[in-house]
Amino acid sequence: MSKSPSHSPAADGEAVLSVDTLNARFATPEGEVSAVNDVSFVIRAGQTLGVVGESGSGKSQVFMSVMGLLASNGWATGSVQFRGQEILNLPPARLNRVRGSRMSMIFQDPMTSLNPFLTIATQMNEVLVQHKGMSEHAAMKRSIEMLDLVRIPEAARRIKMYPHEFSGGMRQRVMIAMALLCQPELLIADEPTTALDVTVQAQILDLMADLKKDLHTAIVLITHDLGVIAGLADQVMVMYGGGIVEQGPVRDIFYDPQHPYTEGLLDSMPRLDSAGRGDLTSIPGQPPNLQHLPPGCPFEPRCRYRFDPCRASRPALSALDGGPVGEGARAKACFLEVLPGREAA
Repeated sequence: MSKSPSHSPAADGEAVLSVDTLNARFATPEGEVSAVNDVSFVIRAGQTLGVVGESGSGKSQVFMSVMGLLASNGWATGSVQFRGQEILNLPPARLNRVRGSRMSMIFQDPMTSLNPFLTIATQMNEVLVQHKGMSEHAAMKRSIEMLDLVRIPEAARRIKMYPHEFSGGMRQRVMIAMALLCQPELLIADEPTTALDVTVQAQILDLMADLKKDLHTAIVLITHDLGVIAGLADQVMVMYGGGIVEQGPVRDIFYDPQHPYTEGLLDSMPRLDSAGRGDLTSIPGQPPNLQHLPPGCPFEPRCRYRFDPCRASRPALSALDGGPVGEGARAKACFLEVLPGREAA
């Protein structure tokens, strides 16, 4: 498949998205909600960033801010640069030149993201006509190619069908095909496998891995499932209470977690080698109310290692080696130097 963008694609390793001190707030009748707090990161071409955390951790709102899709009562501050161009809070007309073509988002529920009254062909072709100026004939040909790429059987026939005529897994493949129509440099996937059974989940993740390899697309994978992250991500960003609590290479996060919350998430995962070892461990309590965040560490009420400093002030994200918190740095937001029991890790 040949690329025909008006922009030059990013080379492997080139920064595609740079986010600096991003904050997102929402005005509600009960008061202001701090959904995202001082989040910074970089994503490079050909890289997959896994963003993990419980519901309400702020992970989706980070990328709704990036895409300019916050609800009408929300606003964002900070800096979001796409290939060196500031895009945060751009007017929709200018932002539309980037989103949908150079960066795309796959949403959690394909049935609510697809228009039930329009055929798949109508919805896919519109993207190419609007963003690429293609004729209907050329758009139909490209759309069928993309459905073939995501392994929709009999794509030329099925493209004329309506969303309800597809299974959940097939609808998710259609959403991925639509997101990739303009061959974007950045693909944001928000819980892309949540509503799917385990077999279809594996197929979708294999598909995304192939797309990353073949098209060198930078991918953001937003999920609460660390198992999904393990199979696809290069770097991991763990979020809690609207901020980053730990970040680093995927292998380091899994084999040597440095934040109590990350440790709790890993301990709550079922393991094939733990048969007969008792019940799964859960994290006690509930995520914090983002409208009334505690003065100290937001995880302190649920943390088994908490001590006095945790209640007084919020720990800053700090590199484990004492250096600056740069991209790819192993970092955590915790007053503990080392988690108990991991001194020798």
